[in-house]
Formats: sequence, structure tokens, C-alpha cells
Amino acid sequence: MKKNIVLFVLFVLPIVAYLFFASGVNNFVKLPTITENIAELNNIQDIDGNPISFSEKITVVGFPGTQLLLNKGNAFNLSQKIYDKVKDFKDFQLVMLIPEGTEEQAHQLTKELSQVSDLSRWHYVAIQTEVLKEFHYQLQLQETLDENLGTPNVYIIDKKLSLRGRKGKNKKGEEEYKEGYNTISAADLHNEMADDIKVILAEYRLALKKNSANREK
Repeated sequence: MKKNIVLFVLFVLPIVAYLFFASGVNNFVKLPTITENIAELNNIQDIDGNPISFSEKITVVGFPGTQLLLNKGNAFNLSQKIYDKVKDFKDFQLVMLIPEGTEEQAHQLTKELSQVSDLSRWHYVAIQTEVLKEFHYQLQLQETLDENLGTPNVYIIDKKLSLRGRKGKNKKGEEEYKEGYNTISAADLHNEMADDIKVILAEYRLALKKNSANREK
């Protein structure tokens, strides 16, 4: 028995510890809130006619602008580094807000992306330019949309319509601020956004377990 315990300590525990730290959870116990009370976009549909709502969903939202096909590498990065890993979480969705008139590009890009991924939770929503600008403005971001009404950054909006990211001191005591994640950078998506998505999904899994436990009492 003692021999087995020694072997466990020497060989198994280091592997478990490695897997834990290699999984890359970030240094915030709970993902901080950047902007609260984001107004819902009412009565919107994606380009295939499916109704879209941000309420009670964990949403990755993006503003790819008018040059969807020119910047399609960003979409493929996002698909491989983030979307494919969390698309099976039932309350998750990815919503790309695009200017009206770019629907054909969105259909073409969807066709290309669908060859490598199931896009059932990936939605392109075409809206009026002023509505798009207003929604971006109310996120209270430091960055602005470019001349093509786009940005390479994507953002995390939680079920209560709050923008989540990194703000304040982490567990190491270091100041951090991050409101969005750059889809041009595979490293930014893989290292930072993937970590933050893990944290917010863990939050909701824990909340579900607590609610289930309370109902059983």
C-alpha cells in the first residue's frame, strides 16, 4: 500500500499538476465586467432567417465590416482557436454584426467555413449602419470601428448582457485591461481569449450546479 502511495505521489501528481497549469486558466477567479446593461437588439434575424437574441446566451460578438471576404482569415482563426472548442456548449453563440448589403459576402464566407466546421451556432446578422454603430458605441470600448465599419476584435457578452473581459488586478496583483480579442492574432485567441472563455463557462457551470443542489434540498 505504502509503495503504491509513493508511486502515486512521484508519478501521477506531477502529471495532474502539469495538466492543470497547461490548461491555461487565466488569473481572474471570475471574469470582470467591462460594461453593464447593454441594450438588446430587438427583432433581428441572421441571414438565414433565424431569430437572434443576446439574452440568456454567452455571445462572442464581432464587427467584421464590409470586407468580409478580404479578411476571411480572421474568421478562420476565430473558428479554429475558439468557436470549434466551445460550439457544443448549448448556451453559446457567435454573432457577427455586418452592414446591410454585405449579405452575399457572408453567405460565401459561411459556405467556405462550413467545409471545416459546423456553423449551427455561428450567425451573420445584417443590420442598418446606424444601428450597428450605435450597438458598438454602447459597448463603451476604447477602440473604434474603421472606415469599413469593422474591427478585427471580438467581444464576450454574458447572459445578462454585460461585456466581460479583463479589468483590475489579477491574482498576481498585476493590473490588466482587455475588452476585446484580436482575431488577426492566433496567439491572442489561443492564449488569452481561450482562457477567458473557460472562466466564464466555468462560472455558469458552477451556477447550474448550485441551482441544482438547492432544488434537491
